[in-house]
Amino acid sequence: MTADELENRLIKFAIDCIKLTSMAKKSYASYHMNGQLIRSATSPPLNYSEARAGESHRDYIHKMQICLKELRESKTNLKIQVGTDFYETKEFIEALLNEANQLVLIFSKSVSTSKKNNRIV
Repeated sequence: MTADELENRLIKFAIDCIKLTSMAKKSYASYHMNGQLIRSATSPPLNYSEARAGESHRDYIHKMQICLKELRESKTNLKIQVGTDFYETKEFIEALLNEANQLVLIFSKSVSTSKKNNRIV
C-alpha cells in the first residue's frame, strides 16, 4: 500500500465515522460517544499527513504514534457503541470496527518497524 493509499484509507475511515454518528438515536450518551468518535477518528488522517512531512525520524515516529493512539481510541469507542442501542442495525458499525482494527495493525507494525530501523526505543 502506498502512502497516498493509506492516507485515503484514513480519510475514508474518518468520513465513515462522521456518517455513522448521524445515524445514531439521539440521547446524551450517543452525543457524548459520537462527539469523541469524531475527534479521535478525524485525528489520524491529519496527523499522518504531518508525519509524511516530518522534520526528522523522531518527528515521523511521534506523529505515527499519535495516529496509532487515536485509532485505538476510535476502535474502543466503536466496541462500546456496538454494545449500545444507538443504531437500528450494527452492520455499518461492525464494518468500521473491522477497519479500525486493520488500521491499528498497520500503524502498530509501521511504528515498530520505524523504531527498529532508526534504533529509537
